[in-house]
Amino acid sequence: MKFQMRKCDNCKRYTLKDACPKCGSKTSSVHPGKYSPDDKYARYRISDRYK
Repeated sequence: MKFQMRKCDNCKRYTLKDACPKCGSKTSSVHPGKYSPDDKYARYRISDRYK
């Protein structure tokens, strides 16, 4: 997505770009994944959370 907030993992700054303007490292999306009521992998995701 072009207009979603992203967060730098190193310096914890928020930006809209793929690379952090301050330190130059890659950024990651801060938005959760899309919800689907017929999610095939929900069981694995939930069990992974409690390991």
